[in-house]
Amino acid sequence: MAAIDLAVAAIAGLLALSGVAVALRRYRGVSGFVYAASAALCVALALLGGLVLATRAGPAGLSLPIGLPWIGASLRLDALSALFLVLLGTGGATASVYGIGYGRHEEEPLRVLAFFPGFLGAMGLVLLADDAFTFLMSWEVMSLLSWALVLTHHRAAAAREAGFIYLVMAGFGTMMLLLAFGILAGAQGGYGFDAIRAAARAPATTGVVLALVLIGAGSKAGLVPMHVWLPVAHPAAPSHVSALMSGVMTKVAVYGFVRVAFDLLGPLEWWASPAVILIGAATAVMGILFAVVDGDAKRVLAYSTIENVGVIFAALGLALAFRANGLGALAALALTAAFAHAVNHMLFKSLLFMAAGSVLSATGRRDLDALGGLIHRMPVTAFLALVGVTAISALPPLNGFVSEWLVFQAVLQSPDLRQPALQFLVPAAGGLLALAAALAAACFVRFYGVAFLGRARSPEAAGAAEVDRWSLGAMAALATLCVLAGIVPGALLDLMAPAVEGMLGARVPAQLGNAWLTLVPVAEVRSSYSGILVMVFVAITASAAAWLVHRLASRRVRRGPAWDCGFPNADPFTQYGSGSFAQPIRRVLGTALMAAREEVEMPPPGDMAPARHAVTTRDLAWSHLYLPVAAAIEFAAARANGLQFLTIRRYLGLVFASLILLLVGLAIWN
Repeated sequence: MAAIDLAVAAIAGLLALSGVAVALRRYRGVSGFVYAASAALCVALALLGGLVLATRAGPAGLSLPIGLPWIGASLRLDALSALFLVLLGTGGATASVYGIGYGRHEEEPLRVLAFFPGFLGAMGLVLLADDAFTFLMSWEVMSLLSWALVLTHHRAAAAREAGFIYLVMAGFGTMMLLLAFGILAGAQGGYGFDAIRAAARAPATTGVVLALVLIGAGSKAGLVPMHVWLPVAHPAAPSHVSALMSGVMTKVAVYGFVRVAFDLLGPLEWWASPAVILIGAATAVMGILFAVVDGDAKRVLAYSTIENVGVIFAALGLALAFRANGLGALAALALTAAFAHAVNHMLFKSLLFMAAGSVLSATGRRDLDALGGLIHRMPVTAFLALVGVTAISALPPLNGFVSEWLVFQAVLQSPDLRQPALQFLVPAAGGLLALAAALAAACFVRFYGVAFLGRARSPEAAGAAEVDRWSLGAMAALATLCVLAGIVPGALLDLMAPAVEGMLGARVPAQLGNAWLTLVPVAEVRSSYSGILVMVFVAITASAAAWLVHRLASRRVRRGPAWDCGFPNADPFTQYGSGSFAQPIRRVLGTALMAAREEVEMPPPGDMAPARHAVTTRDLAWSHLYLPVAAAIEFAAARANGLQFLTIRRYLGLVFASLILLLVGLAIWN
């Protein structure tokens, strides 16, 4: 069988598993069976995608007798689809294995089982769709199944609110994509992607389509200001679902943007890139800034996803700019950086969401200030989480450093751009990305230090125990991949090269043949990086430092009380908390960007009431954009309610006026 036949069979198996989960819901072992089968099918998808990339196989198509009557459902497996199948398969397999153990702690496991494999299958269909109808139908099924997963804990008011916001934003994004594909299909109704590629379009039409796709795909990915659903929906879902939504679903949205902007629309003019670059860089800063000041562990990770999506889109904008200027090699560098960061983000963010889920299972708490000391009670989880926070902080020799380093290598090539606007904008965006990278390091020092180090701040943290082996195994697999992708990044870049070449006709030079597996993205005289040499250097210097300390000091291990800073109070709440770490950044940047306010209530002398310190922040996009729109809709709906009480004459007048408007619109369209 051809690779596409096997991929379609695996996706069909995932969709069928949702029915199996419902049919066998009364059997005791159904949870383990569904998750294990999902993991096996996801591994098959990842292997198929990797095989297509490794063998550089050409595109393969398949038509099914469903969908639109005159074209059916067209499916296609090319290098771009194969790359994201690898991403989907890897993330889906580890999330499924994690679910085998985590599902035992879930309050309502059947509410997850019924939708989990179908969600994976719907994302796979989006990646294979080769016509607008199949793409949009799969996209909507993906949205609806993920909405059902967000509502797993539907009895909680926060989950219901998150589900409502997510459903509204998902519908809005799908509507934008529907309009974009409607314009691409034109009056002739050429919904097949081959027909869309071959069609000629005016520059204004191209700009409108790009804007619609940026909004539609960006709302699913979490671009500012369409991000408002993400920090409420991801924490509300079960942790392995959060890992899928954050690590995989947002990358399916990236795929949708890349498919349209780099493939279906053809080469774009240079003016199409500044908006993508600027929105990406601003998203990166705003996302990580909210992550720095938030105190909920899963919400911190959700905001961090916004930051990483911003980095990816900034790199995609750079690729558009370089391609418009005829700089194929530099465009390939920027697109490779975007793809590498998409894969790397899936790895370390899935790992961190699973670590947060393990902490939640062990303690029942998500608020950072109720944790602490977990490194002693959950040592394996703590070590694996340390790998994740090191990777997401872009510290060498792990994978997060590699992809962000590639992004900055692309930024440094901006003097080769001919347009003065881009020559000014790209370095400014690079400064924003550098700020986001610095804030990310501060954010995850805070995240790990407050949650895992110090002393337990609550009885639940003090009584925590290590989680099951299935959960640890899934996290260990992701941590291993984070290390491998960091020390041997050339293998990852060479694997994704066919996808880059398929979009741009150019690629970065082959990397695996370089000495010491050195990464040379442009030219050796400009920049190079060797993950193995960095790892060896870190190991040698750390070992030498430990040897010198023991050699020149004492070989004995001594335990003593922690330094109390002159305040000998044993209360764990005297430790630095999440708010303590965030205060300097919040005061410097939060006042203007998040409307941060601090209120101190100090009782007068003699009053025994406790003093109170309250901090509030606001998402300006929510308060200045979405709330006014919601108020306007509510106002219009209240006024439109009177239409149901009109006379028959007025109803006929409205019908006649509507018919005239439709005819005028049709005449203009033709």
